[in-house]
Amino acid sequence: METTEKTRYSDEELNEFRQIILDKLNKAKDEYEQLRAAITNTDGNDVTDTSPTFKVLEEGASTLSKEEAGRLAQRQMKFIQNLQSALIRIENKTYGICRETGKLIPKERLRAVPHATLSIEAKNSGVK
Repeated sequence: METTEKTRYSDEELNEFRQIILDKLNKAKDEYEQLRAAITNTDGNDVTDTSPTFKVLEEGASTLSKEEAGRLAQRQMKFIQNLQSALIRIENKTYGICRETGKLIPKERLRAVPHATLSIEAKNSGVK
């Protein structure tokens, strides 16, 4: 039995993460397009009002202001870019390796935050 610590995820594991990321990427792009539609379509009669993202935000307001939609769209674009960067790390076989400690980020964390580049320990120690 080999006792050396694993330094990277196997191709099979990377494929699993690739699928998770692609699924999240498709949803993120859809939400981004809905936010962009909310910014350009001010009459409030389009499908963006029924998006799950907007349901959460409707608590205090019936529609999303252009400013709020713009902020959300920017955050969504950053999320999309982070997911795309994660796909590049999968191709380079560096995905899932903590950029601070060099150790593997646990699968549970990557499944929850597939674009993570820090382990919980490194993140909690205040590393930027």
